[in-house]
Amino acid sequence: MNLDYATLEALRRQHPAWRLLAAEHAPLIGSFLHRAFITSNVRVMAQSDLVEALEDTLFGVREQAVARGGTQPFPKSAQEYLNDWAANEKGWLRKFYPAGSDEPHFDLTPATERALAWLTSLTERAFVGTESRLLTLFELLKQMSEGSDTNPETRLRELHKKRDEIDAEIALVVGGEMPLLDDTALKERFQQFTGLARELLTDFREVEHNFRGLDRKVRERIALWDGAKGALLEEIMGERDAIADSDQGKSFRAFWDFLMSQSRQEELTQLLERVLQLPPVAALSPDLRLGRVHYDWLEAGEHAQATVAQLSQQLRRFLDDQAWLENRRIMDILRGIEAKALAVRDTAPVASFAWVDDVTASLDLPMERPLFSPAIKTVIANVALEAGDTDLDAAALFSQVRVDKAALSGHIRQSLQTRAQVSLGELLQTRPLEQGLGELVAYLQLASEAPNSVVDETTLESVEWQSSDAQAAADQTVTQVTRRAQLPRVIFVRN
Repeated sequence: MNLDYATLEALRRQHPAWRLLAAEHAPLIGSFLHRAFITSNVRVMAQSDLVEALEDTLFGVREQAVARGGTQPFPKSAQEYLNDWAANEKGWLRKFYPAGSDEPHFDLTPATERALAWLTSLTERAFVGTESRLLTLFELLKQMSEGSDTNPETRLRELHKKRDEIDAEIALVVGGEMPLLDDTALKERFQQFTGLARELLTDFREVEHNFRGLDRKVRERIALWDGAKGALLEEIMGERDAIADSDQGKSFRAFWDFLMSQSRQEELTQLLERVLQLPPVAALSPDLRLGRVHYDWLEAGEHAQATVAQLSQQLRRFLDDQAWLENRRIMDILRGIEAKALAVRDTAPVASFAWVDDVTASLDLPMERPLFSPAIKTVIANVALEAGDTDLDAAALFSQVRVDKAALSGHIRQSLQTRAQVSLGELLQTRPLEQGLGELVAYLQLASEAPNSVVDETTLESVEWQSSDAQAAADQTVTQVTRRAQLPRVIFVRN
C-alpha cells in the first residue's frame, strides 16, 4: 500500500485502530481490552461478565486518582463505556446476540487487536534476536525454491545433500559429540515462537471477521432478493466457493486439517512441555498459557467454523421460507379459482365462453385391457425327508470344470500386441486347449463379444485337444483320447 497523504488521511478518519490510538481514553481502553481478551485468550465474553470486569478496573483507576489528590475520572458507568466502544463510529468491540441467548456478548474487532499488538511492540525489549529470524527466512526461501523446481536432477541433488548432512550428524552423535543450542539461541527461538503464536491468534480473528462479512452480505441479499431462487443460490455459492478457494481459505483449511490430527496435538503438547522446562526458557518467565496455545488455536478455529455453519443455516432457512411462500401462492390461486366459480354459478354464460382446440378424443375400450390373471401358488407338501441308502458315485459333483475367461482374454491381447490379427487356430497352437470343449466354447463367446472379430464361413479350421476316455475312467485307468472339431475360421482383430 502506498502511504501517501490522501491514504493516511482516510485511515486516520475511518480506520478503528487509528481512532483507538488517538482516543482520549486510549490507555484505559487498551489496557482493559488487552487484559480481558488478549491475555486470557477469550474470544467472546457475556455483557454481565465484561461489565463487572470494567467496573473493577474503573474503581481501581478512580481510587488511584483520588489518592494522588485529583478528581475522579471516567464519570460514566461501565455499561455506557462498553456501548460507546461498540458503536459504529468507534468499532473497537463487536456487540452481538449469539444463537439461543437473549444476553448480548462482546468480542474484539480485528482492528482493535492489531492496534493492541502494535502497542505491545512499542515496549522496550531486553533481548532482540536476529539469528533465528534469519534462519527462518533462509528456510522459507529454500522451501519456495525447492517446491517450485520441476527438474528432478536438482531435487535429487538436494535430497542427497540432506541425506549426507543427516548421516554426518548421526556419525557425530554415535561418536559422542552432540551439537546443542546455547542459552542465547534457545531464548531467541522461544521469543520468536511466542510472537508467531500470538500473531496466529490475531489472524484467526481476521479470518472470522471476513467470514462474518460474507454472512452479512448473504443476509442482505436474501432480504432484498425478489428474483428466482436458483439464481440467488448460484450467486451465493459462487462467492462461498471463491472465498474457500482463495489463498486465505486454502491456508486456513490446511492449517485446520493439520491441527485436527490427534497425533499432531499430542506431539505439540510434548514439545511445549519439554521446551518450557528448559532452564534458559524458564528464566524468561514465560506465560503459562503458552503450554496450551495449540488448544487456543483450536478454540479460535472453531469460532471461524461456526460462522461458516451459520452461513449454511441461513441458506437452509431461506429455502424453507421460499418453499412456504410458493405453497401459499399456489393455495391463493386455487382459492381465487373457487371464488370465481362460485360467483358465476347462478349466472351461467349463454354464449360460447370456452373451446377445445383438438376435438379428437382418444378412446380406451374396457375390453382392450387384459383380464386379471391370479398368480399360481406353489403348493409345498409337508413331507418328512428320509435318508436314502443307495450308493451313488459323487465323482460327477467334483469333476466340474470352470474356464477362466480372463486368462483367455489376456492370451488374445498378448498375441495381438505384435500382430494386427490372429486366428483361433494360431492361438491354440501357442496355447493348446487344456479344458477341452468348454474352453473352446469360451473362445467362441469372446469372439462374439469382441466388436472387431471376424468369422470366415468359407474356410474351415480343425481344432484338436486331449481328453480322458470316459470308459477308461470307469475302469480306473487313465487313457488320453484325441478329439477333433471343425469350425469356421475365427479371426481376432486388434482394436
